[in-house]
Amino acid sequence: MTVTSPATGDITARPWTVAVLGPGGVGGLLAALLSRAGHRVVCVARDETAQALGEHGIRVRSNQFGEFTAPVETRTRLSEPVDLCLVAVKQTALDEALTRIAPEALSDGLVLPLLNGIEHLDILRGRYGAQRVVPGVIRVESTRTAPCVIEHGSSFTEIDLAGTEDSLQPLAAVLDGAGVRTRVLPDASATLWGKLSFLAPFALLTTRYGLTIGEVRTTCRDELVALVEETTAVARACGAPVDVTRTLERYDMFPAGAKSSMQRDAEAGRPLELDAIGGALLRAATRHDVPVPVATRLMAELTAL
Repeated sequence: MTVTSPATGDITARPWTVAVLGPGGVGGLLAALLSRAGHRVVCVARDETAQALGEHGIRVRSNQFGEFTAPVETRTRLSEPVDLCLVAVKQTALDEALTRIAPEALSDGLVLPLLNGIEHLDILRGRYGAQRVVPGVIRVESTRTAPCVIEHGSSFTEIDLAGTEDSLQPLAAVLDGAGVRTRVLPDASATLWGKLSFLAPFALLTTRYGLTIGEVRTTCRDELVALVEETTAVARACGAPVDVTRTLERYDMFPAGAKSSMQRDAEAGRPLELDAIGGALLRAATRHDVPVPVATRLMAELTAL
């Protein structure tokens, strides 16, 4: 599939107008970075969040980018064309959030979802059109600690886009220019499963046991390895060239104190993305007849909590 970019010619010729649906830990960080880079950013959120961001901007405290405050515009519903709409809400809030972005309001703008899981693409393509939606994933640890405050704990912020280099180079350049390391990869399934195969063990184990990733990879090593083997088998069945050893090496390099977003949601009493992460994994395993006993047990235990 070829995605048509709204930008032509020299990407530095003009700032982009970017809507951010869901200015939380991920969306808020990207909104602030894009604003700081000189782009016009419109955060689309509920009344109280929109009012706070409009008055105070977004304050970022980051190991990678330092501390800064960036101004943003706010709306409760998008009412004008944009070059790009970042969708960064939780999967549990997606249906309600999408009512704030009418397809006709986007004009020819791209839609870049940065949600956990793999099944949201069909929803977004059905609403906005397949040619407009860019498959993508983000790797970052970032949390909204107050309506206007983002704590960015990781020393990296990376996005993978799936599509052709020619069509996505302008978008990649905008993100790179804001400080987000961005790659364009050819295969959407491999891109999405490349993240989910890492995220699912991280999210399920840290949330089930209330442990950081450093504690999981030491005290629950055998279970971690077994779960990575299961998710890798499912990912490969879905066409993603995932490697068990490489995935475990990534866990070993991850900051020891890191928590998954699902774990943070559990600690705060918020709805969990169990279905988007673990549920999607189990459904894919069933489709491809791949046994996943550890994932099945953890999902049952987490559902019962």
